[in-house]
Amino acid sequence: MASSLTAHDVARLMSEPSPDLRAELAEKVAADLSANGLTPAEVKLAQDIVRVLARDVEEKVRASLSRALRHSPNLPRDVARKLAEDIEFVSLPMLADSLVLTDQDLIEIVRLGSSIKQEAIASRPNLAETVSDALVTHGEEPAVVVLMANNSAKIAEATFHRAATRFANSDNVKEAMVLRETLPITVAERMVTMVSKALQAHLVKAHALAPATAANIVMTSREHAIIRLSLGASDEELRHMVAQMHRNGRLTPSLVLRALCTGDIAFFEAAMAAKSDVPLDNAQILIHEPSRRGLKALYRKAAMPEALFLAIQAAVDVVDELQFDGEPRDLERFRERVISRVLTLVETVDAADADYLLEKLGDVLVHAPLDNGANRVPMPAQ
Repeated sequence: MASSLTAHDVARLMSEPSPDLRAELAEKVAADLSANGLTPAEVKLAQDIVRVLARDVEEKVRASLSRALRHSPNLPRDVARKLAEDIEFVSLPMLADSLVLTDQDLIEIVRLGSSIKQEAIASRPNLAETVSDALVTHGEEPAVVVLMANNSAKIAEATFHRAATRFANSDNVKEAMVLRETLPITVAERMVTMVSKALQAHLVKAHALAPATAANIVMTSREHAIIRLSLGASDEELRHMVAQMHRNGRLTPSLVLRALCTGDIAFFEAAMAAKSDVPLDNAQILIHEPSRRGLKALYRKAAMPEALFLAIQAAVDVVDELQFDGEPRDLERFRERVISRVLTLVETVDAADADYLLEKLGDVLVHAPLDNGANRVPMPAQ
């Protein structure tokens, strides 16, 4: 080290008139600073030299330093910050790769930097949640697209929602969000209402259902898509998703009925609890109480349409009558029984209620998808 980097090098760097030669010296110093086995004195000497180079008037010299030191752990933070705040030609390698820069450094540059600088930061591996949040809050659209495409970036659930709100009119941001490897279930549910049918299908396939189930799904409506998402959620995720839908006015009577009639009992129970403002455990007891007086009281508290009550009651009756054994045809048998009961109801209620019932159920009665064992199996009350 001492034979290749000395105090004479410092003097030469300060007096060398050729930018090309200073750029070459910058690469040499950077290589020495990045080398292993340096003594403390050698590290200090190299750091002093890069401080000089970071103030060079020639962009070429500073850019050469930035490229060569982008991975160096020995680069002083003040130099890394100076290079990162430089013009884009100089700063981009440092912004994209330097681990010397702190999360706070990156956040401040996101707030004040150009869109191109923001994109460089958004592409960094293993980006922290705080930096991702700064990008979504302050970054321009191209940077947020890069962030969402960066699967190693850590992004909080609230940050996803902020992105969906701020860039609601950006197809590029929404597509990048949908195509991420993982999404919180509440974000996936929200995105269903915001994207094309092709992206809805990807949401269901990639973020909610097992591959074997997703292969059989044809998205026929927004409500069908939401039901599929719920089938892939844990109990906690499902409650969170249903609560969010209720707050946003998306927990419609037809969606609740469709979920029940296609076998998603857990969604129905969570929905009735949310709409009636009753704890889930209490709602489950009321729903499955044998006299159905509890179901009727809960139903009215939830302000559900009276014309749908008989269909709801018939479906709950089927749930409590069937003995689910976990076999592949569980849901198929359930749906067949529900369809039979509902069609019987159509023959006995007045014409207006029958038309309303059929309209709300739509193609569930005709095209209820078959179960292949991957969906959540409804469980009767104990």
